[in-house]
Amino acid sequence: MKKLLVAFAAVAAFSAHADTLTVAATPVPHAEILEFVKPALAKEGVDLKVKVFTDYIQPNVQVAEKRLDANFFQHQPYLDEFNKAKGTDLVAVAGVHLEPLGAYSSKYKALTELPGGANVVIPNDATNGGRALLLLAKAGLIKLKDSNNILSSVKDITENAKDLKFRELEAATIPRVLTQVDLALINTNYALEAKLDPAKDALVIEGNDSPYVNILVARPDDKDSEAMKKLIAALHSPEVKAFILEKYKGAVLPAF
Repeated sequence: MKKLLVAFAAVAAFSAHADTLTVAATPVPHAEILEFVKPALAKEGVDLKVKVFTDYIQPNVQVAEKRLDANFFQHQPYLDEFNKAKGTDLVAVAGVHLEPLGAYSSKYKALTELPGGANVVIPNDATNGGRALLLLAKAGLIKLKDSNNILSSVKDITENAKDLKFRELEAATIPRVLTQVDLALINTNYALEAKLDPAKDALVIEGNDSPYVNILVARPDDKDSEAMKKLIAALHSPEVKAFILEKYKGAVLPAF
């Protein structure tokens, strides 16, 4: 009984001095990464509570409304569009990881093997279509009007030496046509579902300099709180980098 009372007193003392930080996250890998840093934060006096969401709207809405302290699910281009559309002023406080988009082929082992007039399929939504074209431009297959425009479209191609033939499809369906085309630009989550290994199978893949790094987001009034600084430090620790590399094996890359 005495030991129990001592333990209870210790817990009570911790609770009295702990800062609670409630962070919204999508399940994989965001919530998993946050759960991993919970013990380290507890030692720093921060009680991290992870609230899992499967939509991309409420995490931002609830942080803006001060119902949550931060969220972890999105990249900067998405946040910029959300702030513009909703009139919010949420800010990125830390870049954590990248879920890279890659180019895959069932016919060729290298981009240099692509024949003239090769059939290339890219996602048909503006964000991922732009990502695909920027990746191909960086690899030297095409040139774009503006190599920094993340919303580039096929119409923005200024040079196409191999006369690549582009087709746009819904991102989720692209793995199904991989064997029917010469090159397919596939998001990592869909690549994994199709049993592809991004680290081994992609002929070219985004690096951690991509603008699509997934970020921790907070309100301007809360971004410099002590608890937030401790969370950022934990997310940027060597232990988290090792966790990401070990658990996701190249499908998710640390961005720090």
